[in-house]
Amino acid sequence: MTETPRGLAPVDWKSDAMKARRKARYAGDRRLQIYGMVAIGFALGFLAILIGTLTFTGYRAFTQTMVTVEMDLSNAEIDRSEIMAANWRNIVRDELRRLVPELERPAERDYFAMFTNNAPFLVRDRVMADQSLLDGPRRFVIPMADPIDQLNKGQFDRNLPEDQRRVNDRQIGFFDEMVAQGAISAPFNSGLFFNADSRFPELAGLAGAIAGSFWALLVCFLISFPVGIAAAIYLEEFAPKNRFTDLIEININNLAAVPSVVFGLLGLAVFLGWFGLPRSAPLVGGLVLSLMTLPTIIIVTRASLKSVPSSIHEAALGIGASRHEVIFHHVLPLSMPTILTGTIIGLAQALGETAPLLLIGMNAFITSASGGVLEASTALPTQIYIWADSPERGFVSRTSAAILVLLGFLIVMNAIAIFLRQRFERRW
Repeated sequence: MTETPRGLAPVDWKSDAMKARRKARYAGDRRLQIYGMVAIGFALGFLAILIGTLTFTGYRAFTQTMVTVEMDLSNAEIDRSEIMAANWRNIVRDELRRLVPELERPAERDYFAMFTNNAPFLVRDRVMADQSLLDGPRRFVIPMADPIDQLNKGQFDRNLPEDQRRVNDRQIGFFDEMVAQGAISAPFNSGLFFNADSRFPELAGLAGAIAGSFWALLVCFLISFPVGIAAAIYLEEFAPKNRFTDLIEININNLAAVPSVVFGLLGLAVFLGWFGLPRSAPLVGGLVLSLMTLPTIIIVTRASLKSVPSSIHEAALGIGASRHEVIFHHVLPLSMPTILTGTIIGLAQALGETAPLLLIGMNAFITSASGGVLEASTALPTQIYIWADSPERGFVSRTSAAILVLLGFLIVMNAIAIFLRQRFERRW
């Protein structure tokens, strides 16, 4: 029995009723823990399914079926001063015939369809870069066409009826003969990272999309970072507290939750419609992404400035520092790690945005990497959208591979943000 306030019945904490109540509370705690563990398990399970599905579908795109051909271009009719004028289609076809000496004319169409359509141009470009290849026999590595690449990777059953396969029996025979000669290999597909987009899956790469994303994020950072910090400093340190500033703060918080497609429509109307900026340019993409990132940076910067103890302000003012010296010499440096962390997270979010970039035209078919902010380009999310919409089966694995590359960039950016926060963050 325990003493209780006057007018209340005494409580026996050792009674059976109290034991039952304690048991019920402990059981409720355990159920809550179980619910949390189950929720985390579901989340991790779905994440594992996502990553596993992407990996299983996309790992094939990281290798490419190639054929090694020894070509002797010394006897070909090639003028070294006008290499572009040579008939490279016939030259390359004559050299490819050496892989199958008994090739008959009716089978030539099926045979040459096994190699990428751009084989003559690949050989021509390599010769233009190194004319010593015209002096004698040299080895050239040429990508196989997408159906042969899928055959080599076992993506369809060669025992199916011929009318149910993209590769006919004659091509399978040619392929097996090349394998027996040791001419077929499947090295790492560096073209996935160093080639621009192409209508042929075996040649398509992410170089143009990576360059476009880089330029767009660079523009986004150069605009949103200084403007966001300046706006946050003014609102937190200088702006009077009245209805007008309250309205601004409410709008900033609301803008952080606005769907990204709205910013795309804004960019389409203002930057392309009114200002006449070039369509599909990373400059426009960066401007739109900076509008999306600004609210996040402002909110993070204001929270970081608030976290600095008021004693820092008072001490600096006490030794004669002016208000702007207090901010730029003491408060801002102490809050900069958190500001950088929020900025990187905001840029990582902008990197994965698709809708606003589609609206401003950064989904065009671009066959070369962008060399600046005014040249037409794509971005990683829009390149994934383009490949996912392609009817070619070879783009299925490349779409998953591109998603894995995008996730890799996002993981790296978030890892940098976590490192900066743990390495430089001050706790008061």
